[in-house]
Amino acid sequence: MGCRIGSRAPHVSDLTTRVKQRARDLGFDLVRVTTAEPFLRDERAAVERVRQGLMDGLPWYTEDRVRKANRPQSLLEGAKSVVSLAVSYNTGEPGDDDDALRGKVARYAWGDDYHELLKPRLRRFADALTPLAGREVRTRVFVDDGPMNDRAAAARSGLGWFGKNTNILTPTHGSWVFLGQVVTDLELTPDDPLAKTCGNCVRCIDDCPTGAIVAPYVIDNRKCISFLTIELRGSIPRELRPLVGAWVFGCDICQDVCPVNRKARLGGEAAFRQRGDFAAPELIPLLELDEQGFRERFRGSPIKRAKLSGLKRNACVALGNLGDAAAVPALASALSGDDTLVRSHAAWALGRIGGPAARSALRAAQPTESDTDVAEEIALALAEATP
Repeated sequence: MGCRIGSRAPHVSDLTTRVKQRARDLGFDLVRVTTAEPFLRDERAAVERVRQGLMDGLPWYTEDRVRKANRPQSLLEGAKSVVSLAVSYNTGEPGDDDDALRGKVARYAWGDDYHELLKPRLRRFADALTPLAGREVRTRVFVDDGPMNDRAAAARSGLGWFGKNTNILTPTHGSWVFLGQVVTDLELTPDDPLAKTCGNCVRCIDDCPTGAIVAPYVIDNRKCISFLTIELRGSIPRELRPLVGAWVFGCDICQDVCPVNRKARLGGEAAFRQRGDFAAPELIPLLELDEQGFRERFRGSPIKRAKLSGLKRNACVALGNLGDAAAVPALASALSGDDTLVRSHAAWALGRIGGPAARSALRAAQPTESDTDVAEEIALALAEATP
């Protein structure tokens, strides 16, 4: 039974036990505690990544933001502890695929948007701290949506350890977890970091098709398929398009090959179970979506972050990489649409597929194309397309 405000405050260790139990009662799979001291090692590393240009393409990721994210006491005056929490989104494998032309979506986006589920749950947890402590408790909550270094807190609290792909690996649920943090002025007993590491394993580095993991624990954001298919608003660099494969939203390759994830427990959160064909959506219908259809289909889904234009761009690249001539009519239609970004990638895909029908579509579009970038893509596609 929780303490009433004004009653005798419980001992720190007893309070910490109660706090953790409350988190589990609310459906968090993992909960650990660290202090609110700065994450100085992580701050130095992140500042260096910014200065090296490895975070280019994320204009909001500045040195000032890095410093704020790694100093919990700058996020909440009087902060003493950070409660690190996690919920698994590993809800099993998708069903068998059919012969349709399908893309790939990162596992975290197969179900509902985690922000919409976890933020209210974190607030309920934060609200529970006041009656547990017997005094008014100040808090601030984060779930990958503000200036807070979630992974640094998770690592120092012992919730998991840094994998060489920069994801947090937990002993029980692998890296298939959403992280949340509650910064509080409540004094709690901190947990110790884990002694675990990835050892000599470099599977994530070796298997990244774009070479985005340029060194252990270092990612070049500009090459990461997740960045290219979600955050990037412009053209995917031509040299990287063949390496993107069929991914249309995010990428799980570095997690799929991780040995730790092979033994990961399944999570029980129903909201993260696969919606329809979200794990492997049919690509041609994606090209046919309008704004209203996009909003309706992906309402409450992380996939909406890619925007309609970005998702169609990604679908074109995936179709080009699949190389099936059955996609030519849909790509030819996209080549005559209003969106220059989609047109340019449709041209690339047609050139990649090749064949008489693809070359005919490219030649038909060439005389009337007024955008110089798209015109260049058509010319390059015609030069590269097989007869």
